[in-house]
Amino acid sequence: MLYISCEDLSFAYEGLTVIRNINFSVQGGDYLCVLGENGSGKSTLIKGILGLKETAEGRIVKRDLKPFEIGYLPQERQAWNDFPAGVFEVVLSGRLGLRGIRPFYTRADKLIAEENLIRFEIGNIRNRCYRELSGGQRQRVLLARALTAGAKLLILDEPGAGLDPLVSVELYRLLEQLNREMKMSIIMVSHDVSGAVTHASHILHLKKEQTFFGTTAEYLRSPWAAGFFRESRESTEVS
Repeated sequence: MLYISCEDLSFAYEGLTVIRNINFSVQGGDYLCVLGENGSGKSTLIKGILGLKETAEGRIVKRDLKPFEIGYLPQERQAWNDFPAGVFEVVLSGRLGLRGIRPFYTRADKLIAEENLIRFEIGNIRNRCYRELSGGQRQRVLLARALTAGAKLLILDEPGAGLDPLVSVELYRLLEQLNREMKMSIIMVSHDVSGAVTHASHILHLKKEQTFFGTTAEYLRSPWAAGFFRESRESTEVS
């Protein structure tokens, strides 16, 4: 089942092309990690997929996928961090896109939210204010919200940014659960090349244009993998 097909994409800001020659697809059940150094065009591509940025050239085709079936966790989540709602309210709000003209949540909506509180082991904090939670707890709440929304595709922009290593490991475990057990497709932008090749089924590597797209096994045999591993290691040593 084809969800997204990107064909000869280019994006520009004020007439200046910032990313070009993008061709890849996402099938149902895929776990795609988008890699590349800062400024390579990763976040611009995500904005394009979400319809937040117009293409300069090419097209994005979405099939078998309704708008509310795309869950999104942006890199900057300050709006959520300051939101004075309880955990259950945040998770339940995932049903907003499904309500249509109905003014109230149904009993079925609330049952689905409750199920996802249990699935992500956050039932014990259901009444706590979201902005009082730790980074790891917030990740669980937002993932539960995406699943409550009925998402078939989850898009994450640097979800591990600012998280300590133990919380990042837990995040990868939850994403693997969503992908393998719930059959949710995932597109994740990341700088964590080790995590990407451990968990993702496919890799898209950008350097202001597409340099690689294929399976993780194919990526590991490519020269781009060796170079990016080296760059990531040198960056870590300098910092």
